[in-house]
Amino acid sequence: MNSFDNLELSNELKENIKKLGIDKPTQIQERSIPAIMSGKDVIGESATGSGKTLAFGCGIVEKTIPREGLQSLVLTPTRELAEQVKNSLKSLSTKKINITSIYGGVSINPQISELARAEVVIATPGRLLDHIQRRTINLSRLKIVVLDEADRMLDMGFIKDVEHILKLCPAKRQTLFFSATISPDIKNLAGRYMMQPISVFAKNMVDPEKLKQVYYNVDRKLKLSMLIDLLQNEKSRLVMIFCNTKRTTDFVVKNLRKNGINATAIHGGLSQNNRTRTMSMFNDAKTNVLVCTDVASRGLHIENVSHIYNYEIPNDPKDYVHRIGRTARAGENGIVINLLSEENYGNFSRIMKEYDNFSIKRMEKTDFKRIFPVRVDDFRKDNSRKPIFGHKRGRFSYSSKYR
Repeated sequence: MNSFDNLELSNELKENIKKLGIDKPTQIQERSIPAIMSGKDVIGESATGSGKTLAFGCGIVEKTIPREGLQSLVLTPTRELAEQVKNSLKSLSTKKINITSIYGGVSINPQISELARAEVVIATPGRLLDHIQRRTINLSRLKIVVLDEADRMLDMGFIKDVEHILKLCPAKRQTLFFSATISPDIKNLAGRYMMQPISVFAKNMVDPEKLKQVYYNVDRKLKLSMLIDLLQNEKSRLVMIFCNTKRTTDFVVKNLRKNGINATAIHGGLSQNNRTRTMSMFNDAKTNVLVCTDVASRGLHIENVSHIYNYEIPNDPKDYVHRIGRTARAGENGIVINLLSEENYGNFSRIMKEYDNFSIKRMEKTDFKRIFPVRVDDFRKDNSRKPIFGHKRGRFSYSSKYR
């Protein structure tokens, strides 16, 4: 299909899609929009960034009637994704419908005011249940319920909250599940809360011919030194560095800044304002290195990422796939660099076993400047980048005993 003309969309919506610079539907849009517009329940499996939001957004925008109360609900696993979906739906809408997002970490009072006139709500499960308990939201007129990044929602332990919410929604509704991977848990959930759903699948948008994956074996104490050397010597556009914990994320970003690298952090421990500002700076290329936990590996729309660094290897092989899916997109080349120390071997082996089609080449780096890292707690309270204690830096030869 070369355009949206053959899809059952209004001329106004098709014209608005063109204004957004979107000329032809992606695979997931082409396969799911006809079923969505016909009112069927849909399970859509497609990689992050493949156009799932536009797919279910078309149904929401076309079927929501202004001033008729809350009619569409989208559940998302994170605050960032809730904001992103809200903005995407607003850009799609040709009608004056009220679209709002609700999530934790911010004051609930403005949300209560916005919910009183909302026709479309994008919510994280916990905050939605809070509003349900307070009786500040009315689900009785819902026509469409969407689970966006459903697998991530279940991985984060939201399955009981999601089930409770689905039980409170009208029995007569359209239910849409969209996810990067369709796990058995999602299939079980669909069996209980969907009516004869149609399953659609789209191939990964990452081009394997454009994606290069490598790994370095490195002693844990030297991992930061190697990372800094690679960042300083690799020609890159936007760079994402993944860590497994908030503390490691803060440790890495502080030390990168100390060594002259313009880096910023995003993880669940930051306030919503900080997280929103960070994503805006990164998307606008005001900072080119984003150090993050897996909160940024899913759902969020990030373009022009040329390098993915796995400072730590994720515990779940699926998270590795979501991380690397951030690069080698839209015909561009991308590289994934894994820094393996001894504690990462088990996780890396599980990835190689589950995805035996991956070609991950071993690389050697024998000479780089050794950096003596400073712990997060050792930075001055005035946020200066000077450490309380310091070390002289010298050349370091990467000895064979660390291989």
